[in-house]
Amino acid sequence: MKDPREIIIRPIITEHSYDMMEKNTYTFEVAKDANKIEVRQAIEAIFDVTVVKVNTLNVKPKTKRVRYKEGKTRSWKKAMVTLKEGDTIELFAS
Repeated sequence: MKDPREIIIRPIITEHSYDMMEKNTYTFEVAKDANKIEVRQAIEAIFDVTVVKVNTLNVKPKTKRVRYKEGKTRSWKKAMVTLKEGDTIELFAS
């Protein structure tokens, strides 16, 4: 089994993901080769919570332009993890 810290890269903090936290759904950037089972095991190991559901999607690169050069942003994988009622993940430790 892979190290959980290699699977979960970082949390995604946006307005939409913040709204989803109220519904007990957290968003993370994960390794591109990770599947839903590995994401579930990694979240449970790192944060000591119970995962109910995992949704994943591949974020496609967008075309960007800098002066005359055209390029693309990187592609990455996003996982939206729903936790059991009562479990929470503290993203901002005080």
